[in-house]
Amino acid sequence: MVKEQAKEPKKNSAFMKPVQLSETLEELIGKGPMARTEVTKKVWEYIKKHKLQDDKNKRNINPDAKLAKVLGSNQPIDMFKMTSKIAKHLKESEMAAR
Repeated sequence: MVKEQAKEPKKNSAFMKPVQLSETLEELIGKGPMARTEVTKKVWEYIKKHKLQDDKNKRNINPDAKLAKVLGSNQPIDMFKMTSKIAKHLKESEMAAR
């Protein structure tokens, strides 16, 4: 027996709505708007490309000058705290608000 598909399309989660990026964050990962999931993916690509993850404690990120501008400090930061710092550089896109 084949299940019928729901007639209403699935709603995208809030993570998939495009958000505007600050100029500082755009310098790091490129022009927005983009989904929050894409922002996270691009930040991690940058971290891995520039080998900024701590060798001994993989949860810590050692920011270079560009990432330090986004995070507000060049001190090592826990990856979970880093996401809250990055969130300050995001604002809901006016396109998504409509």
